[in-house]
Amino acid sequence: MNLKIDSTDKKILSILMKEARTPYMEIARQCKVSGAAIHQRMQKLNKLGIIEGAYLQIKPVNLGYDTCAFIGLQVNIINSKSHDEVFQKILKIPEVVECHHITGKYSLLLKVYTKTNERLKNLIVEKIQSIPEIVSTETFISMEEGFERVIPIN
Repeated sequence: MNLKIDSTDKKILSILMKEARTPYMEIARQCKVSGAAIHQRMQKLNKLGIIEGAYLQIKPVNLGYDTCAFIGLQVNIINSKSHDEVFQKILKIPEVVECHHITGKYSLLLKVYTKTNERLKNLIVEKIQSIPEIVSTETFISMEEGFERVIPIN
């Protein structure tokens, strides 16, 4: 789906991607439009599904979560509901911060944070591998996050 947004919309998004808490009046000043125009455009961008909500970004390492890992899951599809049942069980594990349905060797790719490698091991053995439909797992521990960014606005 290619949604029509103009250069002002792109500038608004660019400003908010740098600092999501930028006041509408400051965005209006930078875009050389009224505050009401920014409000209307924000409603349009929200309605189009280009933006949703505003999120506080928390740095897990600053809260003591020193281990970040990615876990590939092979799922044994017993019936048409198996995959969704596994997904629902994974959804209940708070350390899992992302879950992607992927192609290739694995059915699901998880991003998890734990406070230690020992807790990661316990998470894998006690919470993930204990799910009967999971055939195997492969874990990749992140040594350091090189960067994270949002998708560019073209």
